[in-house]
Amino acid sequence: MLFTAMLVFTWYFATTLLLIFAGMLLGVGLNALTNALGRRVHLPHAVRLAIVCTALALVLAGVGYLGGATIAEQATALSTTIKSQIANVKSFLDNHGIDTSFFDLGNAAPDSSPNPPSAPTPSPGSGSRGALPGADALASSGGAIVSQTFKLLLGTIHGVGNIFIVLFLGVAFAAQPGTYRGGVLFLAPARHRARTTLIIDRVSETLERWLIAQMTVMLAVGLVTWIGLAIIGVPASFILGIQAGLLTFIPTVGAIIGGMIVVLASLASGWVAALSAFVLFLGVHVMESYVLTPLLQRQALDIPPATLFAFQILLGVVFGIWGLALALPLVAIAKVMIDHFKTYEAPPLAEAA
Repeated sequence: MLFTAMLVFTWYFATTLLLIFAGMLLGVGLNALTNALGRRVHLPHAVRLAIVCTALALVLAGVGYLGGATIAEQATALSTTIKSQIANVKSFLDNHGIDTSFFDLGNAAPDSSPNPPSAPTPSPGSGSRGALPGADALASSGGAIVSQTFKLLLGTIHGVGNIFIVLFLGVAFAAQPGTYRGGVLFLAPARHRARTTLIIDRVSETLERWLIAQMTVMLAVGLVTWIGLAIIGVPASFILGIQAGLLTFIPTVGAIIGGMIVVLASLASGWVAALSAFVLFLGVHVMESYVLTPLLQRQALDIPPATLFAFQILLGVVFGIWGLALALPLVAIAKVMIDHFKTYEAPPLAEAA
């Protein structure tokens, strides 16, 4: 009954639990950087964490100060370019007899019939003055404006609030990792406390190594994409490099989405630029999948690609973007626990015989 209740609770509050898990993941990353700094500088844990947080904040502030205007300008231009290229692709496919209504590539072009509908003839009593809107029209328009304003405001508060929740949880977990570790061990039964300690330590070590390797891969992919697109001459190369690096956090699916965005944005510069950007995407993908990831993560994770992709699709369909983004660390935790129980629960061959 308790297990069933936990399943129901997890199902109904999955978004909140995944948000908390994201905060824990950030805390693991901050703790890993703090411990790495401790191997170079002998300072208290709180001081080292403050140095790490300050350095990260300064880096983000520097990027925003030096490239904030460029990012905003390129993001606006990139959005306009992608929308126009999607319309061009839709028109190209429609002209070649391919039905694009199934793919929902955007609304059809406005009606260009030779006989557009004529404007309604004003009533004789209206004179030269336009008719004033009625009270019901004013109320409807005002209600729509207020509704959209509240929707935008609540959406902004929700997104910013989630970011602050993740940041607060991450800093709180990194500030006192021993306290939360001891709390989990205290909840475990006494006879299973040693095994729980081993599992927690292995999960923490696996996530730390994976996070450091993943941050390195994201940085490398972002820099190579930015420099390559700048050499090709594709506009908005800086913002495209940033989005390529960030999407690398989501294995397989993120690379595909990032490649589609890069190719669509490059179509505005011609087919040669689009083909060059596609070749660049393939090169970056090969570098990430067959050089960086095996080299940096061979000690962290060993999950077959098909298994990981299947869990990504499953968690993405069930839990949305949070499940898709956090699928890999969740699968990594499950694998650590499965490996532990397979190692320590397998009966000896003599007993099995």
